[in-house]
Amino acid sequence: MSRRQPEITPELMVRAYRAGLFPMAESRGSDRLYWLDPERRGIIPLDAGFHVPKRLLRSVLGAAFEVTADRDFAAAIAGCAAPAPGREDTWINADIERLFTALHRDGHAHSIEVWQAGALVGGLYGVTIGGVFFGESMFSRVRDASKVALVHLVARLRLGGYALLDSQFLTEHLSQFGAHEIPRADYKRRLAAAIALPATWEAAPPAERLAAEIRSLRAGPA
Repeated sequence: MSRRQPEITPELMVRAYRAGLFPMAESRGSDRLYWLDPERRGIIPLDAGFHVPKRLLRSVLGAAFEVTADRDFAAAIAGCAAPAPGREDTWINADIERLFTALHRDGHAHSIEVWQAGALVGGLYGVTIGGVFFGESMFSRVRDASKVALVHLVARLRLGGYALLDSQFLTEHLSQFGAHEIPRADYKRRLAAAIALPATWEAAPPAERLAAEIRSLRAGPA
């Protein structure tokens, strides 16, 4: 007889993130979650180590996209869960969507949405505790949309006094921005220090202040 998985609640999720754990499902259709604590953790720098390709910086500061935060969290996580070319299945199952939507209602989960001509074309979501943003997933339906979302996320985190942006794993997509891996023990030390910080989530900072912060990001190769 199979054992029923203990109920995972939003409160348990917060405690797990504080300890450096995060949940995943094996597939979109899976009815079970499991906890991960990788030996090496991907992080995205929030200081001068974060760099933006020059071409992308022009796209971020241009008028092609409208970028919002927390306007439609449900649509952002649904976009991350949807099949895409090269990613026919995801680890975001119904329980993940339910739990993170509850965390959003409690003020612990946030989204960045990227719009074009009124349609949602990209975005990301993650969890915030203290001065840490735990990035979960991102999606893009047009070129650069997820990258634009990431740049806007970093600008908001810098404005809000965050110290750690956790990407969980390192990907080629993220490495171009300066993302890298650190050992688990180093991550846990940084996590403990950053969680204690009184950071503020900047969902809608003044447009001029946000644009100035984006311009201050280090521009990398074209």
